[in-house]
Amino acid sequence: MNIIKLDATASTNTYLKNLLTTCDLENFTTIVTENQFAGKGQRGSGWVSEAGSNLTFSVLLKSNPRSVQGVFDLNIMVALAVVSALKKIYDLPFFIKWPNDILSCNKKICGILIENILKSQGEVFSIVGIGINGNQKQFPEMSKASSLSLLTGKEINKDELLQAILKELTVGYSTLTNGASGAVDTLWEQYKVHLFRKDVVSAFEIPQGKRFNGIIRDVTRYGKLVVETEEEARVEFALKEVQLLY
Repeated sequence: MNIIKLDATASTNTYLKNLLTTCDLENFTTIVTENQFAGKGQRGSGWVSEAGSNLTFSVLLKSNPRSVQGVFDLNIMVALAVVSALKKIYDLPFFIKWPNDILSCNKKICGILIENILKSQGEVFSIVGIGINGNQKQFPEMSKASSLSLLTGKEINKDELLQAILKELTVGYSTLTNGASGAVDTLWEQYKVHLFRKDVVSAFEIPQGKRFNGIIRDVTRYGKLVVETEEEARVEFALKEVQLLY
């Protein structure tokens, strides 16, 4: 496994994408940095990370999905791999906030951003960016964020955590590429078990600013969130069409 360590870079996702334009990179090439000063988040937001405190890295995963559905299979596999690694090291509860933020004790401790590049022969190069709040102690203007260090009361070994996540990603990748459909079904079942605020009344907001109460009931194989509204109708939302308030 090719791991490239940088002192600083604007974005590990961007660095890895740029590297792909000049190099034939092996699968699971990983870029990790101590200081990511212009990281990317979901919905076009930034990912702010204190230099030297957190684990920020990107991994190249190559695949040949059989359908568009297979792209989101990768998404849930990555989220579950991170949760599995975290649960093996830390005695904390971990949940996945749709689509793939990782929360513990109602606080966000990890963000995942997957950018897909479609190649001419149908192969997909996925740039999997993962940012984990490890040893950061203060989160100004980020009341919903915390770190593993704050939640455990201990300093986090970032190298140990990186290796644990890469190991789980390898297992999950093998399941997607070599496993039978039943194995993928099991991934989906586990994703829903870990889904944050599933089957409880929650507040949501749509882009126009309107808020409503609903209950998360499911996530479709195409990654849409299924919410049961107060009118008992089930509505499907794509990523930028609704926001869960918590």
